[in-house]
Amino acid sequence: MPLPSIIDPSRTERIEFSNDEIARYSRHLIMPEVTLDGQKKLKAASVLCIGAGGLGSPILLYLAAAGVGRLGIVDNDVVDFSNLQRQVLHGTKSVGRSKCKSARETIRDINPNVQVDIYETYFTSENARKIAEPYDIIIDGTDNFQTRYLTNDLCVFTKKANVYGSIFRFDGQATVFAPHLGGPCYRCMFPEPPPPGMVPTCAEGGVLGVLPGIIGVIQAVEAVKLICGIGETLIGRLVAFDALAMKFREFKLRKDPKCPVCSANPTITDLIDYDQFCGIPQQKKRDEENASVPHVSVEELKAKLDGGAKFRLIDVREPYERDICGLKNAELIPIAQLPARMSELDSAEDTILVCKNGARSAHAVKMLHEAGFGRVWNVAGGFDAWAERIDTNFPKY
Repeated sequence: MPLPSIIDPSRTERIEFSNDEIARYSRHLIMPEVTLDGQKKLKAASVLCIGAGGLGSPILLYLAAAGVGRLGIVDNDVVDFSNLQRQVLHGTKSVGRSKCKSARETIRDINPNVQVDIYETYFTSENARKIAEPYDIIIDGTDNFQTRYLTNDLCVFTKKANVYGSIFRFDGQATVFAPHLGGPCYRCMFPEPPPPGMVPTCAEGGVLGVLPGIIGVIQAVEAVKLICGIGETLIGRLVAFDALAMKFREFKLRKDPKCPVCSANPTITDLIDYDQFCGIPQQKKRDEENASVPHVSVEELKAKLDGGAKFRLIDVREPYERDICGLKNAELIPIAQLPARMSELDSAEDTILVCKNGARSAHAVKMLHEAGFGRVWNVAGGFDAWAERIDTNFPKY
């Protein structure tokens, strides 16, 4: 049975459409499942999308085109060239601009009848309630655990549907978390986040550019169904998509009777410090530990290269990363191969290790120190820093 619309009928009583709007939404109006009544619900509805990136792009584009009356966008980022492969809200001319402002401009071009509210800030436990209060539905288009758990808990406490999606490499998944409508919440599946660094981000592992289009559209479809009160929603079901195999799978989701947030006896009853909860201080501690590893700056590395200093430069990235960019002086030993290839190194020789951003090479330096190598240094900031401070023509990825 379809759930009733989340829009109270009293909110649609005075809604009218211009002739232009009737023409715009005509393919909805002639559908018996939608009709003029459903379109009025869409116009009366408000949706908050957290993130204007890969998932947020199709979500916002299609909800605007569908005629959702009010859209809120939360994003504190600016458009980067690396976004354009999948974040279709933005174009080349928007590089360097606020994602919120770029998204608003695109949405207004698609449908000037939509009210667009932008929040150029991080979504935090301090501002989440105030930002979310005017909206009927919250859509999670984020890529970090702090915001996912914050969004989930907020939606449980405020009884709003949380339309969830996530993507990585070739895989994506989507569902609707709504304990107040009989389903589970995100914490029913994942009571606690994984340890920091255990799950790579899209920036670390990559994502197929078209994948967020598929998952984001599913999220948009679910929002429209909740607003109109039609169809079977994904409440209690998770759809997983494998783009390489072109297969969808469905999993049943059940409420956890011991869920710390949505159970009958919750142990969490208000928004918490999500940086603490998701282990961000531990991650910061790891970053500080990496910074304490013996290192050279990219300026010092360049001086050594230009001056003909004697040392070995080891690139610990993967071969496919080396294909993108690298320094001709660097030997490639991927970090996963390092334990088996230490015999190729001379502990009496100065050795400098480098990677994309300095994290993997810092770990590699620690490994070598533990193995008795004393003359080993990390390139702080890695090739990212080299591209920013030494060679602006050096590719960044």
